[in-house]
Amino acid sequence: MTYRIFIDGAAGTTGLQVHERLDAHPSVTPVALDDAARKDLEARRGMMADCDLTILCLPDDAARDSAALAAEVGARVIDASTAHRTAAGWDYGFVELTDGARDAIAGSARISNPGCYPTGFLALARPLVEAGIIAPDAGLTVPAVSGYSGGGKGMIAKFDAGEMPPHGAYGLSMAHKHLPEMRLYAGLDHTPIFLPSVGAFYAGMLVHLPLHGAQLAKRVTAADLQHVYEARFAGSPFIRMGMPNANDPEMAASMLDAAALAGQDHMELFVFGSGDESRFWLSARLDNLGKGASGAAVQNMNIALGLDETAGLSV
Repeated sequence: MTYRIFIDGAAGTTGLQVHERLDAHPSVTPVALDDAARKDLEARRGMMADCDLTILCLPDDAARDSAALAAEVGARVIDASTAHRTAAGWDYGFVELTDGARDAIAGSARISNPGCYPTGFLALARPLVEAGIIAPDAGLTVPAVSGYSGGGKGMIAKFDAGEMPPHGAYGLSMAHKHLPEMRLYAGLDHTPIFLPSVGAFYAGMLVHLPLHGAQLAKRVTAADLQHVYEARFAGSPFIRMGMPNANDPEMAASMLDAAALAGQDHMELFVFGSGDESRFWLSARLDNLGKGASGAAVQNMNIALGLDETAGLSV
């Protein structure tokens, strides 16, 4: 059986990446409206009604409007925007994060795709909160850097024109739109201090979680942290440890390349610790357009349709 998938917003960066993956998918046919019809209300409503599932690749306000259209015709939706990530009635599409998430997505009509930065942060933080290593009332700091494709077509054009610095920090108002999602799904009482930045590379991402041993709820070693992640994500085709053992000397002496997973749909986790186990540096590496956006949307689509979770994706 072949499923028809409507990409609402196929001309944007995320939409193009979704379309590319679905073009290579053995069980689906991607469809999109042409420029003349893509803002036509009736055309969009009709496409949603005629397709098996709709993926929204739109700005937040437009995504809310499209979600309302989908509800009118009973269409199943995956929203790649920020609009519904903490909204009631939507299932959060980070499949590996919690027990039961996969079953919820499989039966859901409204799935919110996780953000790119939250994907890395939550993979690092949530398992440690669940394990009682990070207390819910902990104050966390999250430095991160993304490729400039995360800023969409406007930022891509500025980098291509040489109008952007090689590296710059943003979100200086400390009100980044990912923060509610990061706090809620990590199970934290306090909003983290989030320090996002963008570098002069197209795609890729590093999300860091530095921790002092003294701020943890129990005494642990780097190997303990490694084991928590290995247990949480065991069997996942899309989340793997970036080195075989915590404190691996060769890895610790090298440099993590933020763009190393560009074009890939999986994520790597790293655990580094000081010699006396008093400080830890946890990192997640992923493609902001892959596991951080379009790859995750296709993974969620596969689960929602009962298909092989890895179909159309690089593993």
